[in-house]
Amino acid sequence: MTSDPQDSNAGEHVAPTGDDLAVIVCAYTEERWDDIVAAIASVQGQSPSVGEIVLVVDHNDALMARAREQFTDGVTIVPNRHKRGLSGARNTGIESSSRPIVAFLDDDAFAKEGWVASLLAPYADPSVIGVGGTIDPAWETRRPNWWPEEFDWVVGCTYTGMPTTVAPIRNPIGANMSVRRSVFEAVGGFSSAIGRVGKHPIGGEETELFIRAHQRWPEATAIFQPASAVGHRVPDARARFAYFRARCYAEGLSKAVISRLVGADDGLSSEWDYTLKVLPLAVVRNFGKGLRGDVHGFARGAAVVAGLAATTLGYARGRLAKGPERNLTEVPHSSEAP
Repeated sequence: MTSDPQDSNAGEHVAPTGDDLAVIVCAYTEERWDDIVAAIASVQGQSPSVGEIVLVVDHNDALMARAREQFTDGVTIVPNRHKRGLSGARNTGIESSSRPIVAFLDDDAFAKEGWVASLLAPYADPSVIGVGGTIDPAWETRRPNWWPEEFDWVVGCTYTGMPTTVAPIRNPIGANMSVRRSVFEAVGGFSSAIGRVGKHPIGGEETELFIRAHQRWPEATAIFQPASAVGHRVPDARARFAYFRARCYAEGLSKAVISRLVGADDGLSSEWDYTLKVLPLAVVRNFGKGLRGDVHGFARGAAVVAGLAATTLGYARGRLAKGPERNLTEVPHSSEAP
């Protein structure tokens, strides 16, 4: 086991190569089959090519059989060997790969040109423990007029309030995220107490992981690399207010669990800035646009208020809840959530 993130093959003052990278894609349903195929193809088409591609199937025998029939060359296909859910599937992917850098791409996302090269570049700095990039929403129809860009995290995408240039961040967003293997060896994998299970929109496992890493190595950094971009498909069912509200509520629950696990100060460090600085400006800006004739400005401003209220309610409920953290996954959620 390594004791320092610098103790890895990538820990020299040169960027790792594509051969140093393992890409993990976790899948759980055949409903996303076309997306899974597109995700794998987008990684296979990268230059430089990657050392390993691992597809982890989360407790779905039919999907496993179909994947083994489809991907006959260059893809390692394994079943989730842990508890059902994204955390267990990601941990299986880590265990089933061997490269010094491990990247995660959602099964409904696709890597854009240059994703690998730009994702690896910051690792030339041995203090960098993780790198994430831009996640652009690929709306099935179009972005709803009422949807504020400050809440694009609801659909797992980069949002207003994040950096727009290369910059340190607390943690990447899971749909486009990479981590040094030495981090997992030293602090463990993703917590099974959190992480999305099927259609229950509970997340935050990457946040908790990076907080543990930062607590161990205060001088280590995670980097946002905007040039390393992916698209993230957003079906129409997720572009509805019912999903928006439910996902915000679930995010509050997730933050409550994370705060229990790592402490409220670390668990909410980024959220305070977002809540106190980004969201008030969003309300003022959108209401101002409404007053100047933008008929959807008031709706976006109201959505910011509603999203914050739902998140706060979820957090309060999570902080007051008793018993195991996983009980919090049994929360109201939209039946439209895919």
